[in-house]
Amino acid sequence: MAVQDVGRENAARALDRTRVDNARKNRKKIWLLWLLIGPGILVMLGENDAPSMLSYSATGSQFGIGFFLPFVLLTFAMAYIAQEITVRLGAVSKTGHAELIYRRFGRFWGNFAMLDLLFTNLLTLVTEFVGVVAGAGYFGIPAGWAVFGAIVLIGVSYTFRRYWTWERVVMILSLSNLVFIPIAIMAHPSWGAIGHSLITFGPLPGGWNSNTIIIMLSDIGATITPWMLFFQQGAVSDKGLSIKDLTHGRIDTALGAFLAAVAAMACIIATAPLYIHHMNASQFGTAQFAQALVPYVGHVGGALFALGILEAGLVAATAIATSSAYAYGEVRRQAHSLNRNFKEAKSFYAVLFAALVVTGGIVAIPHFPLEYVVLIVNVIAVLTMPPAIGFLLLLINDKEVVGEYRNTWFLNVLGIGVGVFVSLAGLLYAMTIIFPNWQL
Repeated sequence: MAVQDVGRENAARALDRTRVDNARKNRKKIWLLWLLIGPGILVMLGENDAPSMLSYSATGSQFGIGFFLPFVLLTFAMAYIAQEITVRLGAVSKTGHAELIYRRFGRFWGNFAMLDLLFTNLLTLVTEFVGVVAGAGYFGIPAGWAVFGAIVLIGVSYTFRRYWTWERVVMILSLSNLVFIPIAIMAHPSWGAIGHSLITFGPLPGGWNSNTIIIMLSDIGATITPWMLFFQQGAVSDKGLSIKDLTHGRIDTALGAFLAAVAAMACIIATAPLYIHHMNASQFGTAQFAQALVPYVGHVGGALFALGILEAGLVAATAIATSSAYAYGEVRRQAHSLNRNFKEAKSFYAVLFAALVVTGGIVAIPHFPLEYVVLIVNVIAVLTMPPAIGFLLLLINDKEVVGEYRNTWFLNVLGIGVGVFVSLAGLLYAMTIIFPNWQL
């Protein structure tokens, strides 16, 4: 049975490769691009998850249009640097991230990477269901029913038994993240102020203090997190991308980073009226951002904002649960492919749904401190990122793993720069803990 299962998995992947090869042979460039994109768009728009959009909402309501617009662009540029490496690792090694760590650094570090990922993923999944509950709450849907409905919808997405079909469905759903663009337009922003801030990294109200640092870390954690590395490399491997597909993999990742950055900035712009009218985010719970925006974007804009938060949580919960299942299957040497059905990959789907049920159940607990969890999880994501960057750079410079596709000195400078930046951000956060009244 195991041999037959592997045969079916490889047959499904071979069918996808045949379509890719035919498109490349017949020079159907647009069709080829459509066949090969997916992991990059999914990982970037998936990272524009519920806590990320709520973090951007807090940013807009507390700081308006200014410093944080170009700062968010910078964080997505750093995310692209990290994710481009995962594309190369996946395409060259045809192996998931956790398995590659396990293979090159041994059982201890493989298990360490997996447990670290599962821990942060569980915390993050809690916040995704916070977003689902928040968005559904705007329409009067109780938390329990919102969580149940989300788990059912996510479960349906896995019934196709084909990675490619699952990817198309979730990717199209993820494009709903762009709903924040029309909301930003409805807020009637000053386009001159937006242009000025993008060029000058313009004003930072209140200067540098503990609150500014926490928001900054939250926005970094809204863009760069460990699960992204595990998901995209696992997806590239499951999709069957090869070395010949590296250019399209980079285009896929760059396109995802661009779309996600635009949606993130749109969210900041949409909530900037709350700052202009001195309505600080601390006055609002997760569901109340949409309600607070109604006077400035109308009832349609408020409803779209709530739907955007709900969609962000739903898509990210799907991707993050999948990344957990990929990592578990890779390290445990068990079946871990969406090209297999439930019977053929029991542990893969068991981990996936266990994570969803446990975290969804936590959010359904009455009086659970949702807002606090949303903020702290993004900060934890930043603090756990430096070791992940370290593993990533060691692997991409390992000649036995990637051969001629290892990093150049320039790419190493960029990669180390991302690691240093994230580490310094973590150090600044530590300073805010030690010196809570610190201000520059």
